[in-house]
Amino acid sequence: MIMKLLPTLTFVAALGSGIVGGVFFAFSSFVMPGLARMPAAGGIAAMNSLNVTAVTPMFMTALFGTGLVCLVLAAGALIGLSQPGAFWLLAGALIYLVGNPIVTMIFNVPLNNALAAVDPASANGAAMWTTYLRDWVMWNHVRTITAIAALGCFIMAWR
Repeated sequence: MIMKLLPTLTFVAALGSGIVGGVFFAFSSFVMPGLARMPAAGGIAAMNSLNVTAVTPMFMTALFGTGLVCLVLAAGALIGLSQPGAFWLLAGALIYLVGNPIVTMIFNVPLNNALAAVDPASANGAAMWTTYLRDWVMWNHVRTITAIAALGCFIMAWR
């Protein structure tokens, strides 16, 4: 049964990876650089607002739903390891899972929570903002690159 679903799930994972990679690419390429140009208090307030509004069913489905699809694809790839495209399928699933939901939960979310807890107008807030920009953006680059790499793997598996 799972083997019959793999082409459709691969297509869904490719779309999800592309959407997520596009969102993270936008943050890395112009959202965060734009926020970095603001005074610390304004940048912190804007980022905290973005972090709250990002938790929508649509984006959470794209990010974590694609992760769920990747779990199924990884299992299917392992079951059919000798099948054409199985390597690409497994690679894409693992790259996406590690680089997106796992990196998000281990690195980006704790950074977001720490930023939300600081007083934006304080000296501590300004220091936190500098560190946050460096660390959050670095991990966001990882998410961007891995989502796009996973997309490439899914395209290779699907063809």
